[in-house]
Amino acid sequence: MSADSSPLMGSTPASYGTLTIETSLDPLSSSVSSVRLSGYCGSPWRVIGYHVVVWMMAGIPLLLFHWKPVWGVWLRFRPCSLAHAETLVIEIRDKEDSSWQLYTVRVQTEAIGEGSLEPPPRTQAEDGRSQAAVGAVPEGAWKDTAQLCGHEEAVSGQQRVLRYYIFQGQRYIWIETQQAFCQVSLLDHGRTCDDIHRSRSGLGLQDQTMRKTIYGPNVIRVPVKSYPQLLIDEALNPYYGFQAFSIGLWLADHYYWYALCIFLISSISICLSLYKTRKQSETLRDMVKLSVRVCVCRPGGEEEWVDSSELVPGDCLVLPKEGGLMPCDAALVAGECMVNESSLTGESVPVLKTALPEGPMPYCPETQQRHTLFCGTLMLQARSFVGPHVLAVVTRTGFCTAKGGLVSSILHPRPVNFKFYKHSMKFVAALSVLGECAPYRLCMVPRAPHPNLTESLAVSSALFGTIYSVFILHQNRTGTLTEDGLDVMGVVPLQGQAFLPLVPEPRRLPTGPLLRALATCHALSRLQDTPVGDPMDLKMVESTGWVLEEGPAADLAFGTQVLAVMRPPVQEPQLQGMEEPPGPVSILSRFPFSSALQRMDVVVAWPGATQPEAYVKGSPELVAGLCNPETVPADFVQMLQSYTAAGYRVVALAGRPLPIPPSLGAAQQLTRDTVEQELSLLGLLVMRNLLKPQTTPVIQALRRTCIRTVMVTGDNLQTAVTVAQSCGMVGLRERLVIIRATPPERGQPASLELLPVESSVAMNGAKDPDQAAGRTVEQDPPSSHLALSGSTFGVLMKHFPRLLPKVLVQGTIFARMAPEQKTELVCELQKLQYCVGMCGDGANDCGALKAADVGISLSQAEASVVSPFTSSVANIECVPMVIREGRCSLDTSFSVFKYMALYSLTQFISVLILYTINTNLGDVQFLAIDLVITTTVAVLMSRTGPSLVLGRARPPGALLSVLVLSSLLLQVALVASVQLGGYFLTVVQPWFEPLNKTVPAPDNLPNYENTVVFSLSSFQYLILAAAMSKGAPFRRPLYTNVPFLVALALLGSILVGLLLVPGLLRGPLALRNITDTCFKLLLLGLVAFNFVGAFMLETVLDQCLPDCLRRLRPKRASKKRFKQLEQELAEQPWPPPTGPWG
Repeated sequence: MSADSSPLMGSTPASYGTLTIETSLDPLSSSVSSVRLSGYCGSPWRVIGYHVVVWMMAGIPLLLFHWKPVWGVWLRFRPCSLAHAETLVIEIRDKEDSSWQLYTVRVQTEAIGEGSLEPPPRTQAEDGRSQAAVGAVPEGAWKDTAQLCGHEEAVSGQQRVLRYYIFQGQRYIWIETQQAFCQVSLLDHGRTCDDIHRSRSGLGLQDQTMRKTIYGPNVIRVPVKSYPQLLIDEALNPYYGFQAFSIGLWLADHYYWYALCIFLISSISICLSLYKTRKQSETLRDMVKLSVRVCVCRPGGEEEWVDSSELVPGDCLVLPKEGGLMPCDAALVAGECMVNESSLTGESVPVLKTALPEGPMPYCPETQQRHTLFCGTLMLQARSFVGPHVLAVVTRTGFCTAKGGLVSSILHPRPVNFKFYKHSMKFVAALSVLGECAPYRLCMVPRAPHPNLTESLAVSSALFGTIYSVFILHQNRTGTLTEDGLDVMGVVPLQGQAFLPLVPEPRRLPTGPLLRALATCHALSRLQDTPVGDPMDLKMVESTGWVLEEGPAADLAFGTQVLAVMRPPVQEPQLQGMEEPPGPVSILSRFPFSSALQRMDVVVAWPGATQPEAYVKGSPELVAGLCNPETVPADFVQMLQSYTAAGYRVVALAGRPLPIPPSLGAAQQLTRDTVEQELSLLGLLVMRNLLKPQTTPVIQALRRTCIRTVMVTGDNLQTAVTVAQSCGMVGLRERLVIIRATPPERGQPASLELLPVESSVAMNGAKDPDQAAGRTVEQDPPSSHLALSGSTFGVLMKHFPRLLPKVLVQGTIFARMAPEQKTELVCELQKLQYCVGMCGDGANDCGALKAADVGISLSQAEASVVSPFTSSVANIECVPMVIREGRCSLDTSFSVFKYMALYSLTQFISVLILYTINTNLGDVQFLAIDLVITTTVAVLMSRTGPSLVLGRARPPGALLSVLVLSSLLLQVALVASVQLGGYFLTVVQPWFEPLNKTVPAPDNLPNYENTVVFSLSSFQYLILAAAMSKGAPFRRPLYTNVPFLVALALLGSILVGLLLVPGLLRGPLALRNITDTCFKLLLLGLVAFNFVGAFMLETVLDQCLPDCLRRLRPKRASKKRFKQLEQELAEQPWPPPTGPWG
């Protein structure tokens, strides 16, 4: 392997073959922290040496190269520069682990015609996973057109060749001028909205052909291997190699029946694994397969129907008005679409997509989601307003799409790295070494567990190894902690610069801007004659009584084309003082709600209006900031706080007349910035959202078990504080401080202000205000909590990075957080070595759900793939349930592993004792122990359910700990003493007859020594299974596992009967008949002693050993960063009680 390496920044010397890339990746896509890319090319001498080694070692290296392909590359190829590489070695290091993951890929070539692409100056990757395999091209590096050719043939005038490789579905092409591979999606990164609109004319045939060669087909391929390929991969698994070696040894020792059973079990396991793997691959392939006929525009106004696999970035799609599945990511440039994005976000509420506004701003699908149609989403309907068609320009295809990223994360999941798994492998290796160090016939005894048991251990540790240590749980405020629906409490109108009293029924407002804003400032649409859209918008419009009309009926009302028409109630009674009833209002333009901007806009007109009006609805603080200060009452902050302090959700409305004709064409030309200038505040919409009845008990349970609960929400800070106090997240006697940050301005540095909050209980948040005060959980000593908004969080990250960790350790409430800030919060907490859980219910939580160690989605969407866990019940009761299940699973994994280790050691002791006298267990005896006793109890002992109560204790995370090793060693000592005791008691009996040592086993069976050792060890397997199946504190009591108890009772009865009255089983098991009844009862006494001793050992170790270790061993400082910060804050509290800090 080449020792040369260089960072990607700057020019790369031709002699270098490795690019070392330190990345800062998007947590949604990958956890990669750094990547090394090394090039290798063919060497005749190395190939000859490779084949010589393979032939001399009888093909064994081929098996090693199958397990470790990188070794084969290092042996066959020589290091070279990336410009001449035929094979690449990609080394990826996870941000949470120091080990490197190695992959090999072949560099492919394809002929390409004349052409070039012009990558933009800014080339930050759109997708973290993609960028990792290529690297980030330095800013300003693209100075000339990047020629897509990579061989010397291009210099000599021969055909150009495109060099590329495919890694995890993504395509990376070689850029000659940069001497680097570039992910194809980066070629279009940096395009502006104007560039997107200029693509409305479509691509010519030559451009389309060249782009298809570069970008590849628009297909998300899920590889489905044939059964012979799967059989080879499965049979070459190291575990089955070990099994084959064991079978050979058993055959050499004449244990034919046992070897045959092991062979049959392994064969059945392989067949089941092949069927399961193939079925899963076919299911995933059928789920993501999408091939439809689409209509694309061509230059000159022509249209052409092509297969969706032919699409490339830059194609212009003509979307069908009846809707359908989107085969790619595309930016909507004309018309509107109603889309169901539940397959990507888990949010089942349809989303209205509007045309992308023109302008020089860069286009980014993540920030302009409301104008982007994502691959795999269902378009419910499409409507055109300007022009005959609904048009969308393709921006991403294949694995570069949003759907492709999800499929890639399924096919190539984040590697799991648990201490439990590492320790289990070390322990099995130690057993193997023990067997190899023993005489020849003993090397087969410490076998690996049954294939299904091994798989179950790996799955349980991988799936639940993190959950038991979830320290932080994020919860989205609206819909997660509170009821799903919002109720309109009323509207606070303005008269001049003064607020009027609350109007409980908005439909009784006089005709004017406020009523029109309430009726029209929304993104609702009609689907099958039913209004659909955001629940808050539905409630707001419902409170006015106005009715939405779309399509031809709306156009006829105004005699021209409009987006929609809102009609007042038909039978609305005439109110006193009203000169004329309200008329219908048409919607001419929409700027949908943006989570980042926290507001939405509409442009409306009505019959007789000389100019349209614009209405804005959104966060009160932001909307008031856009308004003319003269229109904002002086008591605006006090009025807002009076409602938010009571737990209500407040939305502000503003408006202004626009100096344009009241026509659809003129309104569509407006930009959001133009609409949001010189607004006048119209009033406040107050909505009520009650706490779910399950919220407070769950918060109490989590806090009692020392699991931090943190609220992250897009709501107002004061509302969030009130809800946190109502549900017990912040106790009545606990200190709460609001942090407000001011960014640098006018030469003043950034500063922080600390505002203590007096304890209060929300009347809106609790259904019974008298009981609200008793719903909190006090900790001793009382905790200190911090509350801050998204803007403050941004200032802290940028200007106070050293202070941010202290804020995160004490932060409980994060309000007005944008979706990307929620993700950043999760990542910052992970940097402090927290294990972060996230519970959310909407599309705005997707990023944080994916970035968290444990994501729980409350979405009811059937195809939700936003998180590892999806709850069928839309409340946070699932959170403690998942933690209890995870702790139970990990504790069960420990128990099963300890049992399988003790089973191997117990059998090892039995065989060792018998081998010393030149005998052994019989063939059928091995089968009875391994298949009838051990397999039965090992499978059933894991069926014990989780504890009903979530406790403070957490299961250990390390398998090779003092507690576990002490248990194993003491149990082994007890097992050995009982078996040796039984053996020595046997040889001193007057009726004992020594076996004939001149005859080898198993021909010297039956004999007394074998019978006694087999009988005692058979009981020991049952005793150990029961002793390892303790219940509390992570599992239910043993008696609740009825199948396991039945199996223990049945097998125990059979063994007692076999000892006292052997009967018909004495012959097949090769047992010697013992006629001394007193000796049989003595053996049962040894069994009882073993039973009592095993349970006493486990009880004493669990109760006493941890306390003894704490007393004998000085308490060491935790290595976790957040624990160190907590210790620092305990010694020197921060923040101070009051006062500014800057």
